[in-house]
Amino acid sequence: MSFGILQRTIALAAVALLAAVGALAVTGGAATDDETASGPQPVPVAGSGWYQALAGSRGAPAEAEHTTCRRILTARSLGVSNAVLPCGAKIFLSYGGTEVLTEVIDNRLKRPGRQFELTEALAQRLGIDGTQQIEWRFARR
Repeated sequence: MSFGILQRTIALAAVALLAAVGALAVTGGAATDDETASGPQPVPVAGSGWYQALAGSRGAPAEAEHTTCRRILTARSLGVSNAVLPCGAKIFLSYGGTEVLTEVIDNRLKRPGRQFELTEALAQRLGIDGTQQIEWRFARR
């Protein structure tokens, strides 16, 4: 290994370490008791905290269907597609008195006019048939 490559490797390691320390400083480093006791919780937002959106099933997955979030869908997959939220974002969905914690598994919508597309298993769990207005909100760890 040449001296120049060694210098670059050390510089990149230092930058990575600095970024990790900065992230810990910003987030506080450790979870509080109420955060670790019961897993993700709804984020308290001014007002009700719930947003409304149109959602419907994305249909049965094709065999070995891959998402933009690098997931392989099956008939039992639970998750949502959303063009704006990042992959892995945890959200609560509510429809017809049923509330479910799920996550973003795809950023590509198959049909226009919807903000969320649900896996078929998730749509069935919520009792959604066709395109319906749902409520959603972010979860926090």
